[in-house]
Amino acid sequence: MDVDVIVVGAGMAGLVNARWLRACGFEVLVLESHEDLGGQWNRDNPNSGVWPAMRTNTAKFLTRFSDLDYDEGTAMFPRNGEVLEMLRRYVEAFGLGPSLRFGCRVVAVERRDEGYEVRWRDDEGEHAVVAPRVVVASGRYNLPDVPPIEGLESFSGAGGVSHAFRYKDPDRYRGQTVVVCGGSISALEIASDLAMIGAEVHLAQRRQRYVMPKMVAGTPIESYVFSRSWALAQQELPVEEVHRITAERVLRLGGDPVRYGAPAPHEDIARAGVTGSPHYLNLVAEDRVTPHPWVRCVDGGRVEFTDGASVDADAVVVATGFHLNLPFLSEGIRRTVRLTPTSMEVADFTFHADLPGFAVAGLWSQLGPYAVPLEQQARYIAYTWSGAVPAASEERLRTAALRSVEEGHYEGYREQHEMAIRFGRLAAVDPEDVDDPELAVVLPLATVTADTFRLVGPDADPAARDRVLRDFRRYGTPEDRAAAREALDGRAVEPTSTG
Repeated sequence: MDVDVIVVGAGMAGLVNARWLRACGFEVLVLESHEDLGGQWNRDNPNSGVWPAMRTNTAKFLTRFSDLDYDEGTAMFPRNGEVLEMLRRYVEAFGLGPSLRFGCRVVAVERRDEGYEVRWRDDEGEHAVVAPRVVVASGRYNLPDVPPIEGLESFSGAGGVSHAFRYKDPDRYRGQTVVVCGGSISALEIASDLAMIGAEVHLAQRRQRYVMPKMVAGTPIESYVFSRSWALAQQELPVEEVHRITAERVLRLGGDPVRYGAPAPHEDIARAGVTGSPHYLNLVAEDRVTPHPWVRCVDGGRVEFTDGASVDADAVVVATGFHLNLPFLSEGIRRTVRLTPTSMEVADFTFHADLPGFAVAGLWSQLGPYAVPLEQQARYIAYTWSGAVPAASEERLRTAALRSVEEGHYEGYREQHEMAIRFGRLAAVDPEDVDDPELAVVLPLATVTADTFRLVGPDADPAARDRVLRDFRRYGTPEDRAAAREALDGRAVEPTSTG
């Protein structure tokens, strides 16, 4: 089998990498363990944590690639099946089907003189191919992290203990008393979901985060928090000023959780953290979700919290995140990238100086939709290997890998606009200087969309300009749209997306 690049995984990251690698002339083989494509967005995939009624928590104009939109009439927050269908159309549009192999569980990726040997198992046995390049795009959210809680393994409630990753049948909790453990998006979504189907819900958190809604007065929250101007400002402003502006914005858009009856977050927003949920705080205010501090211990069916309160529970759902899950990497590769359950040492989330032809894609944790950064990272990989952009020097890769440790690239959450611009610059497609008066005004105010990165550089699309302007008119904040109109009329006013 003559293959230039092997891609591990046919989810969103794997498919967009295959699309751009093929566009750059590479022969690509995509190996997917499930019998179908889609990764997390295919709820029948054992490696998916999506439940049947789940919708995206990100707006549709950011939950897509630059080449394909959702069908007309799709709601602002698509159903999981609609995202899957969009990915199927993506495969068809770019002729990716012949590159895909399903039911292929990768068991090893090892260095060889001529590149990388990838071994996988399917119904016919074990197979191996050596290729000069490999992209690991196997997903960030498929190995649950269950924290040590005294007595949890012997919990005796009728509903048992499960991780959010296995939350597939909410109806089975109807009428039960459920303790949900965690304080980020998945925990709040599951707690809200259960409360609205009639469960008695108790939420145990290590800390109360600030909570942002999905929309504000009909505008997606991303339009307020993921603008280009704010991403660039965060790179220039002192950290303290960034935190101050963030705190003001969060309180303005999401409110103080205390006013809803939730615990008080830490006064330092960097320590408190920010998450999102359209329902959680309102359900707390309605006494349909009861917040608690963290769990001290479990005794039979009784769950005791660190403040001494306790509840007799029928079920416990643990929503406490995921470990990196790359069991197929050889010991040599694992040592090279210093892989741990929570981190790895690679340059710009992608390459390593000592592993030429090896890339990882989409393995960071992030606030906001992944599609836009994933596409720019895929272009960075494809353009680097094809020579469309100059490859980074060994010195730069080593420096960037060390910086990844200093900045804790895999330990916290990155932000959508930050990651998209990072990869856009690396792929030489970031529109830093646009010779277009209207775009020069709109781009700093607009949310960072996939079409932003089709304006300049390799594979620029003449139609991208109209799509960028269309999305700004549809989804931009009222204040930013007014600021753009005033600026274009020669009367600049202060926008809201930077503070």
